[in-house]
Amino acid sequence: MINLDFGAVLQGQYLDWLIGGAFTSLGLFATSWICAFALAVIIVALRALDFAPLEWVIAAYVNYHRNVPGLVQIFVWYFGVPELLPSSITGFINEHNGEFIFALIALFLNAAAYMSEDLRSGLRSVATTQMEAARALGLSYVQTMRDVLLPQAIRVSVAPLVNQSLSLFKSTSLAMAIGVAEMTYSSRQIENETYRTFETFAIASIFYLVMSWTIMAVGAYYNRHLQVKER
Repeated sequence: MINLDFGAVLQGQYLDWLIGGAFTSLGLFATSWICAFALAVIIVALRALDFAPLEWVIAAYVNYHRNVPGLVQIFVWYFGVPELLPSSITGFINEHNGEFIFALIALFLNAAAYMSEDLRSGLRSVATTQMEAARALGLSYVQTMRDVLLPQAIRVSVAPLVNQSLSLFKSTSLAMAIGVAEMTYSSRQIENETYRTFETFAIASIFYLVMSWTIMAVGAYYNRHLQVKER
């Protein structure tokens, strides 16, 4: 006989853990997304300079993050990088939620590599004559990228960027491996104490589903908004 009791995990400290885990997941996603998008825009602008040594460095960065599992990248940052840093810096990071900080760095660097490739594809779809026309009008390289080319590249790249956002959101669950108390970590902790495995992970699944649908809905709204502006 099925004996489900969702009330057992939706009360007291377990409810607090779930709410705290949800906020941590959303905070980790939002911060990572903002950092990743900003870095991706910078990477695309630098690659457009067509300077060979810079291109090699960026290509190595992108290849590393696209071919090494995300969990390994988190371990590198959490376990490996602190050994290379001065003890004063490591101590400072550890005193300020080091698990969250290292997970954030690993996640946004990974997402930036993918986003930069999507934006780069979008930039390639923009006519090269627009760069020449903007420069002929007296715009600097930065102004040309910021005001003319990148807005068009972003508009073309909305669909793949939404996919990368979804991937980034789901990847926040990897942070549990280094002790970040996000939703998956909190769910595992509740399951260990209550033995309500189905109820606990059903709630976590609903959270991830709802947030994923929300990200897709925001992406679809933004895409429609852009189409209306183009008319």
